[in-house]
Amino acid sequence: MWKWSEGRTWSTRVAERFNSSIGCTVNLVLSGFTHGKQEEVSKSEFKEVLSDILLGMAAGLNRDPIVILRIDGEDLKEFVESPLFETEAISMFSGMELAHASLRKCLTTALQQLTVDHGMPPASDSWVITNIVEPSFQSFSSDLLEQPASQDILENFKKLLGNVIRRLQEHPVIVAHSENTFDGSGIKRLLSNKFELDKLLDSVWRDLRKDHNQQTSKEYLRIALDRMAASASLPRYSAVDQVDVIINEAIRMVKGDDGKIVEEAGFKRTLTEILGSIMLQLEGNPVFVSTNSVVHEPLAASSTVLPSASISTEANE
Repeated sequence: MWKWSEGRTWSTRVAERFNSSIGCTVNLVLSGFTHGKQEEVSKSEFKEVLSDILLGMAAGLNRDPIVILRIDGEDLKEFVESPLFETEAISMFSGMELAHASLRKCLTTALQQLTVDHGMPPASDSWVITNIVEPSFQSFSSDLLEQPASQDILENFKKLLGNVIRRLQEHPVIVAHSENTFDGSGIKRLLSNKFELDKLLDSVWRDLRKDHNQQTSKEYLRIALDRMAASASLPRYSAVDQVDVIINEAIRMVKGDDGKIVEEAGFKRTLTEILGSIMLQLEGNPVFVSTNSVVHEPLAASSTVLPSASISTEANE
């Protein structure tokens, strides 16, 4: 017998090589299998669940393709020299209390609002802070940085970005970028195909834990939704906060949190109603998600072979 904790440690290390949504896939498959307990499983059971994990990873990559960007300062330089720079910078600083915040805080906050679209790697990443951001502040005096932001803040921001550009030219940053829009269209396609929907519901029901009367608890609704996620073009539960809110509300509306025991037909009916509710919410308010992860280890080697790239759509979460 293999300790499941060993499998979990290994799979978690693998998942960390991918983006957060894939890591979430691993954790959810494991949680659904062991129900959060440290259990022992047989080799055949482990292989079966590992297969589910890898299929979940594949579905995640298919749904959220990863683009590798080499950020070398060229796009950021183009942005700073463009007519749009001053307008966007003023918009960034307009929401800050400049008189009550230090120049360093205001500049750091503005820097964190720049995205890969501007040619800026994630400014909150620890590697970027240590190797790009902090060295870029060194040309400012400590006294100036601790003073309240003045009317010269635009010039200081431009100076800081000039330093960042030079650092990026010397130390290009490799970023794994993915983006997706959840608009309910995948659920609509699924619900409009009765044959595929029934087949998927049968598959999900077959794999759920049931009592001796072949009934199950409504507490498994989220696990069932996770197993339908790829077919419905939805993220796994806990991967996207905005979608989680919609899912929780849809489950609440059908009293899916009451923990009651239901038979097969009732469970499938409730699951279908939840999907319909999620679809309507996403059609009215689509959720756009962008993820950027700095790739540290292969930086030196990759930076010499990967072409410069940028994403044209606005990235936000």
